[in-house]
Amino acid sequence: QEYPLSALAGTWCHCGFPTTLFPLHEREDEQLCAQKCPGEEFESCGTAEFLLVYQTQVQDNRCMDRRFLPTRAKQLVALASFPGAGNTWARHLIELATGFYTGSYYFDGSLYNKGFKGERDHWRSGRTICIKTHESGQKEIESFDSAILLIRNPYKALMAEFNRKYGGHIGFAAHAHWKGKEWPEFVANYAPWWATHTLDWLRYGKKVLVVHFEDLKRDLFVQLQRMVGLLGIAACEDRLLCVEGQKDGNFKRSGLRKLEYDPYTPEMRKMISGYIKTVDTALKLRNLSGVPDDYYPR
Repeated sequence: QEYPLSALAGTWCHCGFPTTLFPLHEREDEQLCAQKCPGEEFESCGTAEFLLVYQTQVQDNRCMDRRFLPTRAKQLVALASFPGAGNTWARHLIELATGFYTGSYYFDGSLYNKGFKGERDHWRSGRTICIKTHESGQKEIESFDSAILLIRNPYKALMAEFNRKYGGHIGFAAHAHWKGKEWPEFVANYAPWWATHTLDWLRYGKKVLVVHFEDLKRDLFVQLQRMVGLLGIAACEDRLLCVEGQKDGNFKRSGLRKLEYDPYTPEMRKMISGYIKTVDTALKLRNLSGVPDDYYPR
């Protein structure tokens, strides 16, 4: 009946939407739902008290409409990140959560064709809710009134950007690129930039909200609320709940092509660890929480 969720409660099946009373982000221990189904002994069917929730093939359309801002934005807000830190994914989430298009400091035809209609606007047009940028110079940073600064584990960000550079937005770099001279040269050039990017935005940016990519993945609802708050929009809970149900969009590399080996040499790790410590210290000096623990290699 065109509902995006179905919930199994023992022998009952309920259908509906995520709501504030029934959100997707407050999970229980899976074992509480581990009741055998009468008709399929290897499946769980939930209980009258603990429901097993499935997404159906139907898309939740409560957050699909997007448009340009009706009046010119008074503030230019940057969505700033180092390349490979999930900027495209964050734009997708912001557009669904606010209903407004995001813009870009660049023009990427492939993103425009994927539905990012703000991509074609000049970044100063004032018609978009925030502007994607990877820039990290003082002049560029100071041209924005405020910023959401997205930071990601450098080990993951460097690999993601290397894949994008040699394989496109959702493709992968070929084996020869990882094993050839391209990868060591890339790390030598890009790893220092990972650190200076964050340091520059913390130093020159006005009103900077720091969001860690890992926190956004783990606690999408809360982090997205923070981001939308900085954009000056009252977040409609229905939209945020709808976003949670389709958070991936088409902007994720499928995990099928993971490298079978670690591409980082001990020398690279030593260098990157130094940059992580520098960024961690800079964040803490501003009374912000430092980098997540998983930035340090286990």
